[in-house]
Amino acid sequence: MPPSAAAAARNFESLAEGELVALAQRGERGAFAGIMQRYNQRLFRVARSVVRDDHEAEDVLQEAYTRAFASFAGFRGESSLATWLTTITLNEARGRLRRRRDNVGLEAVEAAQQESGRVIIFPSPYGSVSPEADAARAETRRLLERAVDDLPEAFRAVFIMREVDELSVEETAQTLGLKPETVKTRLHRARRLLREALDAKLGSVVKEAFPFMGARCGRITESVLERLAPAYGWETGPAA
Repeated sequence: MPPSAAAAARNFESLAEGELVALAQRGERGAFAGIMQRYNQRLFRVARSVVRDDHEAEDVLQEAYTRAFASFAGFRGESSLATWLTTITLNEARGRLRRRRDNVGLEAVEAAQQESGRVIIFPSPYGSVSPEADAARAETRRLLERAVDDLPEAFRAVFIMREVDELSVEETAQTLGLKPETVKTRLHRARRLLREALDAKLGSVVKEAFPFMGARCGRITESVLERLAPAYGWETGPAA
């Protein structure tokens, strides 16, 4: 039974980047798998930071790898492999974002022409709504609310009026009987205290955000290898 792409990639884990590149440029399938296993998580996070949706970020990653590897013979090492792949991934993600905005704009205009007076609801930039996403947003909101509650009273009032109620500096100053300069100073300090409080609570989990390992990583690797197979004359199926 031939090994999976993940197993094949493990044989290349100890190779230096230059060796991996050289093997991949000679069409060694396991080298491609090794490159993807090495950079999947980094590039997934880059893609997701632009499109802000897990599923679309995976699509971006597959397309970016396919484009990169199709022209891999032209990679000259003028930048690191990670930088080169990151640039391609960012370009693909940004291109999708532009196309998404263009499509939304065109669809909205057409709908408005056909149905005058209809309210147009634009899609959420965060992707489809799900119970899990709702729960995560609710927990984030509760965390922020608790941090705001812990602010000193004078700072808390300024923060609520300026950031939550969106009052102007002048309105806030008038309401609280403060000078505008005092409002600005207290808001600055409130923001700093909030950052410190949230950093303390979230710091331990930030590095675990947007994981892309295990089965998801393997699925992307296998999919890209399948798409590259005709160009390199590989047999389809698990990597040999």
